[in-house]
Amino acid sequence: MRTAVVAIIGRPSAGKSTFLNTACQEPVSIVSPIPQTTRNAIKGIVNTSFGQLIFIDTPGYHDSEKKLNLRLRNVTESQLEGIDCVLYVIDSTRAPGEEEAKTAALLKALQSKVVVAINKCDLPASRPLPVRQFVSEQLPNIPGNRIFEMSAEKDTGINEVLKALYDISPEGEPVYDEELYTDQDLTFRVCEIIRGEAINRLQDEIPHAVYVEVADIEHRNEGKKLWIRAFLCVERESQKGIVIGKGASKIKEIRTAAVRKLSEIYIQKIDLDLQVKVDKNWRQRDYTLNRLIP
Repeated sequence: MRTAVVAIIGRPSAGKSTFLNTACQEPVSIVSPIPQTTRNAIKGIVNTSFGQLIFIDTPGYHDSEKKLNLRLRNVTESQLEGIDCVLYVIDSTRAPGEEEAKTAALLKALQSKVVVAINKCDLPASRPLPVRQFVSEQLPNIPGNRIFEMSAEKDTGINEVLKALYDISPEGEPVYDEELYTDQDLTFRVCEIIRGEAINRLQDEIPHAVYVEVADIEHRNEGKKLWIRAFLCVERESQKGIVIGKGASKIKEIRTAAVRKLSEIYIQKIDLDLQVKVDKNWRQRDYTLNRLIP
C-alpha cells in the first residue's frame, strides 16, 4: 500500500478543481469558468487498491500585487513544503508564457516528485505538443512516462495520472478512513457550496468580491433538520443590490441552488437562511483575510 500527500499546482482555470472532483467522484472543490475561485488549500482523498492519495487543491498561481492574490500565492507556495508528490496541471488550450514559466519554476527542485497532466485535450483549441516542449525545457528531469494528456471534465486519462502518482508515492498505511473523500468540516463546506453557487451566477468583478460567513448552524428536529444562517458578504453597497437582484430573485436563486447541493451531501433536511451584507473593502483588510485565508 502506498500513501502520499499530493499538491495540485497550476495557473488559474487550468482545471485543478475539476481534476480533484473527478478523481474523488465527489464535489470537493468549487468549479467555475471564472478564474481564481479556490482560496484555500482544499483536501480531497482518493482511495484505490493501490493505496491512498491525499490531494491538496491550491489557488491558481498567477502574477498580481493585490493583497488577496498575494495571500493566495503564499497558500500555494506553502503547500510545496514537505510534500510527497506534485501534480502539475497545465491548460493545453493556452500557449505557455511567462506566468506558466513562473509556475514551473516553483517545481524545479521537486522534479523527482512531479507528474504533469496536460489538461483539456478534448477541446478543439488544445495544443498539447507546445506544452510538452515547454515542460521538457523548463523541467527537463521529468521523464516522458510522467507526462500525460487528459480531460478532467470528460474523465479521460485520469486513471493513468493516478497510477503514475502511486508509482512515485512512498509506502505507508492510509491516513484517513476509506469512506472519506475530504476532511472539510461542516462550516467550511457550507461556505464553499454557497460561494460556488453565487460565483456561477454573478458577473464581472462581483464573484471575486464575495465571501460567505456562516453565523449559525443548528441541528433541529432530533437531528433531522440542519438549520443554517449565512451571509453573502460583498465589498460595496452597490454590489449588495446586484447580489440580491430584482425582487430578491438572485439571492433566492443562489439559496435554492445551495440547498440542492447541500442536500446531495447531507442526509438532513436543509433549511438555509441566506442574506447579503456589506463588509467594506474586505479584500484590503488583514483582519478579514486572516479569517478567510489562515
